[in-house]
Amino acid sequence: MRGQSLPTVSVIGLGYIGLPTAAIIARAGMRVFGMDVTPHVVDTINRGEIHIEEVDLDGLVQGVVARGLLTASLEVQPADVFVIAVPTPFHKDGRHTPDVSYVLEAAKNVAAVLKAGDTVILESTSPVGTTEAMRDAIAAARPDLAMPGLTSGTPDISIAYCPERVLPGRILEELAHNDRSIGGITPRCARKALSFYKRFVRGTCVTTDAKSAEMTKLVENAFRDVNIAFANELSMVCDKLGMDVWEVIRLANRHPRVNILTPGPGVGGHCIAVDPWFIVSAAPEETPLIRTARGVNDGKIHHVIARAAALVEANPGAKVACLGLAFKANIDDFRESPARLVAATLARRYGERIHIVEPYAAELPREFEGTGAMLTDIDSALEDCAVMIVLVDHDVFRSVPLAEREGKAVYDTRGIWPDQPVAASAPVEELRRAG
Repeated sequence: MRGQSLPTVSVIGLGYIGLPTAAIIARAGMRVFGMDVTPHVVDTINRGEIHIEEVDLDGLVQGVVARGLLTASLEVQPADVFVIAVPTPFHKDGRHTPDVSYVLEAAKNVAAVLKAGDTVILESTSPVGTTEAMRDAIAAARPDLAMPGLTSGTPDISIAYCPERVLPGRILEELAHNDRSIGGITPRCARKALSFYKRFVRGTCVTTDAKSAEMTKLVENAFRDVNIAFANELSMVCDKLGMDVWEVIRLANRHPRVNILTPGPGVGGHCIAVDPWFIVSAAPEETPLIRTARGVNDGKIHHVIARAAALVEANPGAKVACLGLAFKANIDDFRESPARLVAATLARRYGERIHIVEPYAAELPREFEGTGAMLTDIDSALEDCAVMIVLVDHDVFRSVPLAEREGKAVYDTRGIWPDQPVAASAPVEELRRAG
């Protein structure tokens, strides 16, 4: 890339993926214009601050904003490269069908400022065919520009799909170092996007077609969902048989070709709990395994609620600490979180007996209003609560020694306290009936 001037970049959507992506691109020296529909988000970023929790993101954003490399606004700004990172939720039809309207709306906004030579890249996790639908939306808005795949000549615009592969809590590191699959509407589009990503990605960038890249992202998360479902189903079997699932998994994983994942209270987040449905929606008759895995992981949430309720009722009048609301450890992301659903259900059922410990929350989510449940810290919970329900494996929870848990009734859905005496938990027969 020597001798080439750096492109300007417009990032549409400044959430959990868009903001770190914008900051990483700006760190590479490119001028980045961020766009978001929320005024609070725009104002926060322009102050050099952040609205989400992510390791080292605050210092990076502060630095690139101070250097004038990143600014945010409520409108899409002209640029050479456009990166779309907006949500792709479900339709509100109860059938888990994907809603790509945010992507198409972003595409129309981008179309208004496009010029010949620009590149448009979709990063949002999307159903197969979304990149082509985005291309069609842009083509309809800008008939003056030749689009890839719709003209026999050289197109004016390059369009590609490149999903992220990141772990919350490690997003900045993984954005830079993880491999990327770059799918172009045409091979020429893929090469154009490749030249952009190579400016800030140290991992291997592999080019393919847009549909293959879209499917790859969905398959990666469906693979994890299916494997987690096996672990969660195994945990429910062990509950019924009165066995320690953590010991069973530890021993089974000593086999050189066995690698059972870790069970939990369910599956959360905006990827693993959502993306498999995009495949099921596209091919419902061909996906019984993926659909079943989703059912197992959703069903585990209700199993955990039943076990937790049995433990609460086995200790009448005792205060209960629910540890964690996030969908995974050491982050502030509560999207699709099974822990949040479990805790809220218990709060509605047992009211002011429930104490919520979530170090990444300044206040309880809306569904806790009127329940009487209160937000507290881990030290207060250890002093006041006789029942402990572990829903998230935050480091601060892992660090609690046995001496501070001794004598408490514990339901540990994450296996972070293997030294907890079994006698301190609810009777196995009672938990069997609850499950």
